[in-house]
This record gives sequence, structure tokens and C-alpha cells, in this order.
Amino acid sequence: MKKPFIHQDFLLQSEAAKKLYHNYSADQPIIDYHCHLPPQEIAEDKNFKNITKIWLDGDHYKWRAMRTCGVDEKFITGSASDKEKFLAWAKTVPKTLKNPLYHWTHMELKNPFGITEQLLNGDSAEKIWDKCNEMLQSPEFSTRGLLKQNNVKVVATTDDPTDKLEFHTQFNSEDEDAFKMVPTFRPDRGMEIENGDEWRGWVEKLAGVSGVNISSFSDFLKALKQRHDFFDEMGCRASDHGTDRPYSDDFKNEEIENIFLKVLSGKSPSNEETRKFKSAFLYHCGIMDAEKGWVYQLHVGAIRNNNSRMMKELGRDTGFDSIGDFDLAQPLAHLLNRLDSEDQLPKVILYNSNPRDNELMSTMIGNFQDGTVSGKLQHGPPWWFLDQKDGIEAHITSLSNMGVLSQLIGMTTDSRSFLSFPRHEYYRRVLCNILGDDVENGLIPDDLELVGSMVQDISYNNAASFFGF
Repeated sequence: MKKPFIHQDFLLQSEAAKKLYHNYSADQPIIDYHCHLPPQEIAEDKNFKNITKIWLDGDHYKWRAMRTCGVDEKFITGSASDKEKFLAWAKTVPKTLKNPLYHWTHMELKNPFGITEQLLNGDSAEKIWDKCNEMLQSPEFSTRGLLKQNNVKVVATTDDPTDKLEFHTQFNSEDEDAFKMVPTFRPDRGMEIENGDEWRGWVEKLAGVSGVNISSFSDFLKALKQRHDFFDEMGCRASDHGTDRPYSDDFKNEEIENIFLKVLSGKSPSNEETRKFKSAFLYHCGIMDAEKGWVYQLHVGAIRNNNSRMMKELGRDTGFDSIGDFDLAQPLAHLLNRLDSEDQLPKVILYNSNPRDNELMSTMIGNFQDGTVSGKLQHGPPWWFLDQKDGIEAHITSLSNMGVLSQLIGMTTDSRSFLSFPRHEYYRRVLCNILGDDVENGLIPDDLELVGSMVQDISYNNAASFFGF
């Protein structure tokens, strides 16, 4: 019989790699410390109506590929039926050969649906549609069922400070001991003063949920701190900041107060004022995180919402973002150094979206390690445009050469889909293949216990210790 495309040794090209993966990594639990899964769907243990709802809705990776292959927007985000959208994706899949979507698609059909004998295409689409939809109605394929199937022990959602976290409260009130769901503090909207009315609306919402009357920047920080405290009580152990660059202009407190009042009154800030405000915002968030022992995650380097026409039509996060080309080294060093010099530097994860910045990040983290925590600063796993085989290999190579790979906290999905957990498997297979090749080539010892213990740490143990879940 012809071997399935996604077979047990997929991506494992040496005997050592196979042993490392199957004996040391495959069965390790998952800590998904950064994702965009909706808490409501986990709290309510939702079963999805069909595979389009769980697999295609919100997946801008797939949307970009479909547009590139000439699929009309009607069948992507438009008025077509769910089945029509799935069939359009199925016909697109064969055209994605050599794109990571081809790997992920078939890994996700294998896990959890057990589909290995058929590749997804226009001919197989009807049968796969029917099989997946039938399985999705069973308890094992509810949101919680899928998390348990994938051996997920912690899922960290991404949450705005103005969120009341009612679904985390609901989940925590139940007797669910298979995994934890914890929030992550994502305050990006609070630093975007250039957005005028949208920002002022957010400040008003923050005032309402925190109970703080916000009429100054100090009030603003007080309200943020109140929400930060609440998130901590709800099990939060990290903040997350998605920004084009690590803002770190010098500023004086009086300047920030004046900028805040200016924008709150309805006036537009200058570019310099915007940079200074964002610098102050990121700095103060770092101080809050250090106080709590949280992890400070910084996602930098993407240029977002480039297509203004589609931004108006579809809104944010719909597949019109790309890698940016920003000056990162000096401002990032300045931000970290200011926090460190004041003994306020929290645990940090730095994520780059431009592959040229791998070595920059791998060397930057070494500047501020202080021996208090193993891997206190992390070069975060390949993110967004880099979370494919080549990107993972390049990240592991740069970190191995310029940092300490053994301290790495492993992969995360950064996904909105409950079918994305095979990305952990994908990452672990690539990791084991790299280390297996080194064993076979005599570059590291032929000691599988030694190498295997490092694989286990990167797969699970380091993240568990780092976040303290």
C-alpha cells in the first residue's frame, strides 16, 4: 500500500530523529501560551456546525492563498454558503504545494479527523466535508474535547483589558481539571492614540469597567493597573503587545500628561507625540508585569492593514498584513535597558516577523539575562510569516549559535482555530529532525538520553516553569 502523505515519520529523516520524536516529544503535553481562541467557545464547550466554521472562518492564512489563486471574495469572506466556501478551499489546496498550508491542512485532517488516505482537492472534497461534519457533532469534537484530544494542559487566550473575563469566570467555576484556560493582558488599543475617536472610546470603556474616572494620564495608569490586578486574580501570567516597533523614545512625565490631555480633548497628536506616548505606555506595562512576575511578550515587525480598500470593507486581521522593515536594535535595547537599570525588567519574550532579525533577537536577549530565572529573556518561537519549516529551522539555528537552545520555551499556535494544535507537532518534528541530523553527523553526542531530555524541556518543561502555570 502506498504510504500516506502524513505518516508517523513525517519530516523525520534519520533514525535518531525518529527516536527523539517518538520517545521524547510526541507524548509531551501542550502549553499553548499565546493564541486567539475565543474564551466563550471554550466556556460553552461549543460544537461547530461544520468544518468551514471551525477551519476557515477567521483564517487569514487560507484567505490570502485563496485570493492569490483567483478565488472570488464571495467564497472567502462573502455571501457564499459554508459548503461553497469549503469546496473553494479544497480546490485551492493542490495549488499550495510548497506552502506550509499544504502541510498544515493535511496534518489537521489527520489530527483529529483521522483522514490520511485522501489528499484534499476538488474530487475528495464532498466525502471529506461529510465525514468531518459528522465527527464535529460528537462530544469528542467539541472545543473542550479537541483540547483534551491534543493533550493541551494550558490555553492562554488573548484578551483586552476592558474585557470583563466573564467566560473565564464561568469556566473556572466548573469542575474542569483536564486543562486550564487563562487570560492574557493585551492592551494595544490603549496605546494607539493616533486613532482618535476609536482610542477615546476605548478610554471611556476602560473607565467604565475599572470604576476609575479618567481625566489624566495618571488616572489612565491607575485604571490599567486595576485591570492588570484583576487579570492576575483570574490566573493571567503574561501581557502581550503587538506593535510595529519597540517604542522607547525618552520622555518626561509632564510631557505624557500633556499629550494624553491633548488627545483626550479631541486633538490629533504629532508623530513625535505619538512615539513618546507609546514609549511611555510600553514602559509602564513592563513595570506592572515585573511587579507581578508576569511575562512581557513583544510582537514586533509586522506592517498591518496595508490595503485600505479592504480594511474599510472587512476590517482588521483579514489577511492584508506583511513583514515590515523597521529599525529594531537600538530602540529595543533602549526599552529593555531602561527597565533593567531600574530593576523593573520582567521576564520577556521577543518575537520578530522579519527573518533578517533572527540573529538580532538571539543576541539581544543575552544582554539582559541576569541569572535569576533560566532563560529570563526568550527569543520567541517563529511567528506569523515565519512559523513554517524553513522559519523554524532558521530560528533554531540562530538561537543555537548565539543563545542557549536548551532554555527555549517551545512553540505556540498564535491561532484562532481549534484545529491548529498540530503546529506543536510540526514544530517538534522539525526540532527533532535537526537534532537527529546532528547526532547522525557527529555534531552532538550519540546520547539519546542527553538530547532527549533537552527535547522534553523545549517541548513542555521549560514553558511550564517559565510561566508558572
